[in-house]
Order: sequence, then C-alpha cells, then structure tokens
Amino acid sequence: MIRDICKDETVLSQKAEPATPDDVPIAADLLETLEHHKEGCVGMAANMIGVNKRIIVFDNQGTYLVMFNPEIVKRSQPYQAQEGCLSLTGTRTARRWKTIKVRWQNEKFQERLKTFTGWTAQIIQHEIDHCEGIII
Repeated sequence: MIRDICKDETVLSQKAEPATPDDVPIAADLLETLEHHKEGCVGMAANMIGVNKRIIVFDNQGTYLVMFNPEIVKRSQPYQAQEGCLSLTGTRTARRWKTIKVRWQNEKFQERLKTFTGWTAQIIQHEIDHCEGIII
C-alpha cells in the first residue's frame, strides 16, 4: 500500500525501534511507496511513512534492496554531500563516507554483511540517519 510521506520533524527525529519479523508488511508498504516516488526518490526509511521501525529500502544499482535493522560497522574516506529528502524541504549538507560496510537482516531475518561504495553508500547513510532520528 502506498503511504503518505511524513513531514513531521517530531516523528522524524525519533530514534527507530528495532524491526521484527512482524514488520515485514511495513517493508512491503515502504517499498511500494518508494516505487511510487521513484522519479524523485532513491531511498526511504520507515519513519518517512510514519512508522518508527528500523527498516530502509533503496535503489541498489537498479534493483531495490530492503534492510531490517541496518548498521554501519566500518566507514572510510569522508566527504561533504548536498542531499534532498521527500520528508524535508530544500537541500542540506551532510558528512558522508565513500565506502561503508553494513550489517543488516533480510526479509527472513538472516544476517547479511556487505561493503557499499559511491552513490549507493550515500543513499544508505541518508536512510540510516533517518533510523537514528538524525535530520540533516
């Protein structure tokens, strides 16, 4: 189900609760909402649809990837980026890392670990900031 985009900074600034297997339907809604906004959006976190759970979805070089409980475990090569967000107006400066290693769980809640670089890494960092309640 396509959900409305949350623009309430009080909701967006809350740290997300860990996701559980009961939250898989939320990920499906999040993915459908991202696909609906694909012309102007490359990633979303659950709080962007008003759900305070640690779930992100994003364009992973042409296919969508869902992460439950993602966390960055390693980062290298910092840089400054300008980013926009469906939930916020305008663009903002954010410190990002060119290479990140992420640990997360897939839809079956099996742990995964992978290194991401470049644009994909930047998208993931933006969405994990949402999970942390960080408004850039």
